[in-house]
Amino acid sequence: MSATDIHDPNRRDFLYVATGMAAVVGAGAVVWPFIDQMRPDASTLALASVEVDVSSLTPGMSLVVKWRGKPVVVRNRTEKEMKDGEAVNLAELKDPIARNANLPADAPATDANRTTPGKEAWMVMVQVCTHLGCIPLGQEGDFGGWFCPCHGSVYDTAGRIRKGPAPENMAVPVFQFISDTKIRIG
Repeated sequence: MSATDIHDPNRRDFLYVATGMAAVVGAGAVVWPFIDQMRPDASTLALASVEVDVSSLTPGMSLVVKWRGKPVVVRNRTEKEMKDGEAVNLAELKDPIARNANLPADAPATDANRTTPGKEAWMVMVQVCTHLGCIPLGQEGDFGGWFCPCHGSVYDTAGRIRKGPAPENMAVPVFQFISDTKIRIG
C-alpha cells in the first residue's frame, strides 16, 4: 500500500461537509414556517376544554356555553323530564345509538346512557340539529325537549331524535364533573 492510497482529509472535504450542513440548516429555516403555521392557534387550544359552573342551575334551567365553536347545552332536568326520558321504548327511537363520546360507540340510546352515572339529572350535549346543523330551540316540540324549526326535527328530553328529518341523536361530548358544581367539557 502506498502513501497515495491512504485518504488524507483536507480542506476540500471540510468544505463539502460544511456546505452540506449549511444546506440542511437553510432548508430547515425555509420549511419551518410552513410546518409551524399548521399548528392550532392559542384561541383554538383555549377552547379544547371549558369549565362550566352549574351551581346556579336549579331543576328546569339550562345554560348554553361555547365549546370548539359549537353551542353546548347544560340542562338540569326536572323529575318529570327524567321520568319521560326513562319511559321511552328504545324500539320507538329513530336512532338507537347513544352518541355519547364518554361511552362505547355502540352503546344503546337509553336515558342513562345519555347522561353520567350519579348525575342523571344533568344533560350535557352539543345543541346542533343533526339534519343540517341548525340550532334547535330548547323545551319545545311534542316531547318537551328540543325542536328545530328549520325542518321540523323534534328531540326528546334526552336529546334523542323522535320526529323529522334528522338522522341521529344530538351528540354528547366528552365531559366530567370535576366537583359537585363544575363540569369540564372536552
